[in-house]
Amino acid sequence: MGSASISVDEFQALEQKVLQTVELIKREREARATAEAARAAAEAEIAATKAELAARKDELTLRGQEIVALRQELAASGDAQGEIQSLQREREAVRLRVEKMLASIEEVV
Repeated sequence: MGSASISVDEFQALEQKVLQTVELIKREREARATAEAARAAAEAEIAATKAELAARKDELTLRGQEIVALRQELAASGDAQGEIQSLQREREAVRLRVEKMLASIEEVV
């Protein structure tokens, strides 16, 4: 059997490498945990932003529907206004005809 002897310097060098490796693994795990937390926070922020955007979209949809309804009311109001003006012109024309007929009757009488 061969003797497996390692010198003290080699053992210390190996021990130092193991300690460095352990420290490197610790730092990597910490960095990974930090990155995971940042990712989770970013995902939560994205979800909140999406919810806010959906709410604003719904609000804009409602506002758009209100605008359409108001435009229809305005158009109907404009139609009614035009009808009122038309009736006023017609009334004036009838008034003038009645005045002429009354004038004609007064001439005959």
